[in-house]
Amino acid sequence: MSDFGEALGTAVEGSLFSRAFGGKKGALTDKDGHPIERGHFTEGDCLNCGTSIQGAHCHNCGQKAHLHRTLGAFLHDLLHGALHFDGKTWRTLPKLLFKPGELTRRYIEGERAKFVSPMAMFLFSVFLMFAVFQALGISTPSELPDDAVVDDAVIRAEERAATQLQALEERAASLPEGSQEKEETEKSLAETRKTIEDLEKADLIQVGPDGKFTFKGTGIGWVDKVIDKWRTNPDLMLYKLQANGYKFSWLLIPLSIPFVWLLFAWKRRFKAYDHAIFVTYSLAFISMLFITLSLLSAAGIGGGWVFTALAIIPPVHIYKQLRGTYGISRFSALWRLILLLVFVVVILLMFLQILLLLGAF
Repeated sequence: MSDFGEALGTAVEGSLFSRAFGGKKGALTDKDGHPIERGHFTEGDCLNCGTSIQGAHCHNCGQKAHLHRTLGAFLHDLLHGALHFDGKTWRTLPKLLFKPGELTRRYIEGERAKFVSPMAMFLFSVFLMFAVFQALGISTPSELPDDAVVDDAVIRAEERAATQLQALEERAASLPEGSQEKEETEKSLAETRKTIEDLEKADLIQVGPDGKFTFKGTGIGWVDKVIDKWRTNPDLMLYKLQANGYKFSWLLIPLSIPFVWLLFAWKRRFKAYDHAIFVTYSLAFISMLFITLSLLSAAGIGGGWVFTALAIIPPVHIYKQLRGTYGISRFSALWRLILLLVFVVVILLMFLQILLLLGAF
């Protein structure tokens, strides 16, 4: 018999002897002599630090007083560790969905044990969002227009501008001097000439000896490097963009905090910490909204309603969170919401530029 077989046989034999001579249930003990009954420890002292147990948790190290030694306990720990599914989750989610301002304010004011922390909620929602997107095959287009497409677009633009220029010149020549109509036509004429000049001199366009326009570059090193990589291997760049979007999604938090701070710069009672909690819970909600709408769209439910939901739900949620978190009036929340929506566009553009910069290296 092999060494493995002998070891397995010895283990089984030892188990049989322990059952035969161990007597009743509960006779099994752990290494310190504490009895084990049906997979449960019945300790009187903390098994982690040895402190005498007084209550549901050890007052010295915080470990639970009653421990389980079962497969079910292991699966529970696995689910809790991976997904944070416990009582906190079911208290946090309804608040996040329907009373985000109350949740944010209560967490800021110190009610931490009742709710899932904003960062844990954010990381879980982002992980789940990208997992769902991957499962549903949701991705950005990986193909860029080739040079021929760019050439054709530029040539067509040049032809339209030349036709417009000729028509404006003929019209200007036929109009009497000093008339208002002639002045307006000459103004349009100047704008058209400027357009043609930009097309001919733009760094993105190169005129070949045959008079054909081809894509050249922006003149900005890292931008051209990114464009070149997209053209040579768009699938790899798409993968890097998506991977960086997931890995660096947390950057949205520090990018957003200064803009939220600007909305309350003259209110000293609100600190940067308050804005960080506000931003993180808000981003977690948006991620969960994307997950829900993506699943509904994949199931064939929604259609145009999905875009309507994206246009309505986030502003309403942010409005409610602003009012509840900062205790401001409807008018104050409304004008801050409008500014914040503008800031969101700026933040997303900044985040996209960072991802493109990371993708260049």
